Amino acid sequence: MTPLKERLVQLEVLRYNPDTDTEAHFQHYEVVCQEEWVVLDALNKVKADIDPTLNYRWSCHMAVCGSCGMMINGEPKLSCHAFLRDYQGVIRVEPLAHFPVERDLVTAPDDFMDKLKRVKPYVIPKEMKPISEGEYRQTPAQLMKFRQYSMCINCMLCYAACPQYGLTPSFIGPAALTLAHRYNQDSRDGGRKERQEVVATHEGVWECTFVGACSEVCPAHVDPASALQQMKITSSIDWIVEHLIPGGKP
Repeated sequence: MTPLKERLVQLEVLRYNPDTDTEAHFQHYEVVCQEEWVVLDALNKVKADIDPTLNYRWSCHMAVCGSCGMMINGEPKLSCHAFLRDYQGVIRVEPLAHFPVERDLVTAPDDFMDKLKRVKPYVIPKEMKPISEGEYRQTPAQLMKFRQYSMCINCMLCYAACPQYGLTPSFIGPAALTLAHRYNQDSRDGGRKERQEVVATHEGVWECTFVGACSEVCPAHVDPASALQQMKITSSIDWIVEHLIPGGKP
């Protein structure tokens, strides 16, 4: 059996302990890793063998839960999907940009969670019917209208990549707006008008300048940039109908 290749990996990890530190600082680690490992594996080995005080989040190790998002060499990545073979030299690991740091690589997601609630990311039924009448059926074509946008794993990488969110923290942001679009496109949903009160504002889709960085870093290929541009089009149509067509209602 061919032995697995190993290499000495150098990590430069941002450390911050609010109980003892006045500001964040970088700490250097050297750890022997297998070539096919990911950055998360290297951090796990550091924590297990070198420094148990290192703090970060992770859960599934399968690019599904979205909890291990970090800045790796300045790019928002899931650390469980950042393969060591793709990096040379020192690998710099920092917490996600644009979020408050709670400790080391752990950020506070409160702002994102609050904005997610505002867009009502759930089906608001067009009409209620008793369970005895059966399920709400959809055709494959109706499903495909929103399926891509339902793949979001709430990893917040798009927020860390979005320069507009960094400049304007009130911006609702790519993931929350994309999930609003997902439910607006759902044939079972009747809540678009409610969501428009949040979506069609300068804090909503009109704050987006279409840089496209959100789609570039999305690990689930959701393409939030596309979703936001589609919402701009429908919001523009709403405005035209309401203001330029006599008796028009969006």
